[in-house]
Amino acid sequence: MQTQKMTDKLEGIVDDLLEDHRLSGEKLKVLLDHREEVRQTLAREASSLTDRVFHRKIYVRGLIELSNICKNNCYYCGIRRGNHNLHRYRLSQEEVLQAVKLGTDMGFKTFVLQGGEDPLLDDDFYLDLVRKIKDINPQAALTLSIGERSYQSYEKLKKAGANRFLLRHETKNKKHYRKLHPKEMSLENRIQCLYDLKELGYQTGTGMMVGSPGQSLDHLVEDLVFIQDLEPEMVGIGPYIPHEDTPFSGEKPGSVELTVFLIHLLRLLLPYANIPATTSLNTLSPQGRDLAIQGGANVYMPNLTPAYHRKDYALYKDKACFNIEAAENLKDLKEVMEKIGYDLVMARGDFEVKHV
Repeated sequence: MQTQKMTDKLEGIVDDLLEDHRLSGEKLKVLLDHREEVRQTLAREASSLTDRVFHRKIYVRGLIELSNICKNNCYYCGIRRGNHNLHRYRLSQEEVLQAVKLGTDMGFKTFVLQGGEDPLLDDDFYLDLVRKIKDINPQAALTLSIGERSYQSYEKLKKAGANRFLLRHETKNKKHYRKLHPKEMSLENRIQCLYDLKELGYQTGTGMMVGSPGQSLDHLVEDLVFIQDLEPEMVGIGPYIPHEDTPFSGEKPGSVELTVFLIHLLRLLLPYANIPATTSLNTLSPQGRDLAIQGGANVYMPNLTPAYHRKDYALYKDKACFNIEAAENLKDLKEVMEKIGYDLVMARGDFEVKHV
């Protein structure tokens, strides 16, 4: 049974979090170790804060998965270079622009271009594509999630019209990073890319998998401390889901419960950040999306990828990419959100400090 001393300590840490929106690594570890005792409080406070900042609005972004070809061989990822059982694809520029036109007609004001680090999709390809997307929908915000690139590449893409960039750091711990990635990849480069993006003025997003192989609560504390220091405008987290064609095929999936708890915590640490309810949550639990939204998430990303390629973008097993996750079912998604008391909106939803 929890002692009065621990109760007082937890209450003090929660008070510090609510007042300062920042905690030391030591205090974050205490909350993670005692999350059952503070879960309801953090869920309530995160929900209340999210409502005050975003007024129960859920911003939608149209997701377009460009290519499942990747030069990297990350051990956890279904589109890793070493997976020879995957049907590979690369959208043509015309297919991407057609998806943007469809999304524009549906009212989307933000598009997210996501893909593996495809060697043939160079700066010239992306610069031309970004400009053409802006020609189709000049008012739209454009998020790129296309991996590690040079400072010069990020700079050119920003000047061409890209507004946001999502690059999940996955883990801040060096030993854990090495467990997840081959030796030719570098945690230092990953982190430098994030600071480059911030310096260039992107609305920058990072995040991690929850429950990835070898991950401990101490690793998650390191991640949270890093995220606090980076001050990203977006944070995307989701539970790890193993893929059968990776070295981690036999590993257990991450915890929906812990992921949702971390969303509560991230909302209280970063009151104004855009936090999506990720597809991986919905893949593991029918209630995953709703729990995330009711506990701090304010973004959802319906899929605009051509339907004949959605299953091919298989980062993990049994990805939920049809039904309510599909952009063509936007009306159904809106009704689902209304049932739990939220309004689905098509606005850009830019990061904004609102001082509520």
